Amino acid sequence: MSAAYQHLAVAKARPGMILSDELLDSQGHLLLPRGAVLTEATIALLPRHGIESVAVQVAAAAQPAPDPDAVAQRLAHLFRKNDIDNQNDWATGILRRYVEDYRLQRGVEE
Repeated sequence: MSAAYQHLAVAKARPGMILSDELLDSQGHLLLPRGAVLTEATIALLPRHGIESVAVQVAAAAQPAPDPDAVAQRLAHLFRKNDIDNQNDWATGILRRYVEDYRLQRGVEE
């Protein structure tokens, strides 16, 4: 199942909602594939197949942009025992850059 889903009673399902998982009947037969868009007709037929609820996708809440100053302060605290200018400790420098890029969502694709 996808990470952002919600179980709804068939009575609360609306046309246009997208299934987050395959919809199976009581015998395990596939009724609708994951990603199928519900229509009025399919919603009306679900109770005939013994379906009482469906798992539908929920729009993910927008994440606020990370605060660069807060990230810098946090990294300074996390790496406080390491000298950032020490050329011999290249591994810590790389790790710090990776953590900074991750926290600032640089180069991260969804």
